[in-house]
Amino acid sequence: MLTPFPRANHINLLRRERSKRRGRVLTGAAVALGLVLSGGAAVAAAVPHQGRAVTVAAEDPATLALAKSALADAQAALDSAHAKADTAALQESVEDLAGAERMPAVVVQGEVRETEAKADEVVAQTAALVKADEEAAAAAAEAARVAEEQRKAAEALAAANTPGGAKATAQAMAAERYGWGGDQFGCLESLWTKESGWNYQASNPSSGAYGIPQSLPGSKMATVGADWQTNATTQIAWGLDYIQRAYGTPCAAWGHSQATNWY
Repeated sequence: MLTPFPRANHINLLRRERSKRRGRVLTGAAVALGLVLSGGAAVAAAVPHQGRAVTVAAEDPATLALAKSALADAQAALDSAHAKADTAALQESVEDLAGAERMPAVVVQGEVRETEAKADEVVAQTAALVKADEEAAAAAAEAARVAEEQRKAAEALAAANTPGGAKATAQAMAAERYGWGGDQFGCLESLWTKESGWNYQASNPSSGAYGIPQSLPGSKMATVGADWQTNATTQIAWGLDYIQRAYGTPCAAWGHSQATNWY
């Protein structure tokens, strides 16, 4: 993608400057060869180069081939350039080298080297910009993935924190970790319905017991997770472990609760 041209009132000035610069290059090359260009004819000048004729690129197949190859590579670099790449210098070189057939071969060779260097710069700049774009896209994708995982985790937590979700979590955990089946879960459901109504925010103002299992104090549940105040799953994990250690089974704990009004 080409860099936008300057405003219309600048275009003619830029063209005149380019023509002057090209004229200086051509004249300098002619002088370097011991020649003076006059009316389109080469006239011998300094003694060391007296009588030497200017070789134009059109008469030098090898140089002309170099020019065409450099132009092709430069155009390819322009065509594939990143939108943010600075291609102004390369575009100018391409325009200068387009008239290679009418230029002295020695001048064309210098223009070829300059064009190739500028094309390499555009290619390198494009590669760096493309890499930056890819890294930014990868970072955005990773951020989106993390955000999606967090969203799902938040949804799962919200679902588990409802009474129904907490009961489902407790039933699955009781079966997987302790092998307690439906009869034991029935006792557990009755026990924690009495204690907290399966409300993870339940708090006893007189004793300070907290959460679904009514841990006293609630901070005991921190042994399972730092989120014991906000996560029903953490509370359930602690409560099941407490029942197993203190009573052996939920039904034993429920029996004790019925007899003493606490467990």
